[in-house]
Amino acid sequence: MLACLLEIGRAVSSSSDVANAASNPYVALQKVKDGERGSLTDAVEQALREAIVTLVLEPGMMIDKLAVCERMGVSRFPVSAALARLEHAGLVEVLPQRGTRVKPIALHDIRQHLFIRSALEVETVRAVALMRDNATIDSLAANLKDQRSVFEDGNRLAFHVLDLAFHEIMLDAVNLPRVKEIVAVSRNALDRARQLLASPERLVHTLDEHERIFAAIRAGNADTAAKAMHDHLDEVVAELHRSAKERPDIFAP
Repeated sequence: MLACLLEIGRAVSSSSDVANAASNPYVALQKVKDGERGSLTDAVEQALREAIVTLVLEPGMMIDKLAVCERMGVSRFPVSAALARLEHAGLVEVLPQRGTRVKPIALHDIRQHLFIRSALEVETVRAVALMRDNATIDSLAANLKDQRSVFEDGNRLAFHVLDLAFHEIMLDAVNLPRVKEIVAVSRNALDRARQLLASPERLVHTLDEHERIFAAIRAGNADTAAKAMHDHLDEVVAELHRSAKERPDIFAP
């Protein structure tokens, strides 16, 4: 099953969008309409944030303000204001005498957020397995069925949404809103790193790891479910370390 899905994943992987972005990453930015200064800044910030999070603007890349202005049809002010906000958010950094660049991904930050997720989600899945709630099990089963379907269709965005939903079903089941909020903050901080792991091979392994988590929950085996979740998140760390060795240019030292 796993080998078969790997072949499907490789076959459906699209390269046209990647090629266009590689030749000119600013093509992803859409022209904005004239408006108030604040709304223009908001529009530029949102567009740049999305381009950074989706790795269209890669970590370590210098940002050409003039190219952004020309592509979006705005003056330098909203671009500078938007970049100031993104600097505060930790997505870009100003290099003296050089300009502004997309901030490299810091592995030590990634490890901290994954540590938080592991601590909370391992105990969450343990609790869900002990609950043996039929509604939760049915929801997880339906979610996994959809994951398989969208993977075979090659829809990475839909798979990502279902991946998030899979984890949220379990967080909702334990009914601890504060825990869910903390997990969401750490998960959002991993957005760029998740994009690096969106290869067909990683998606196959993610699906397989989700299946193992679900099987343990359905069997009511709390320890096995907890270990499966722990292994799932550990694999993310291992994949990131491999990515850092392959692409040291986009990771902070």
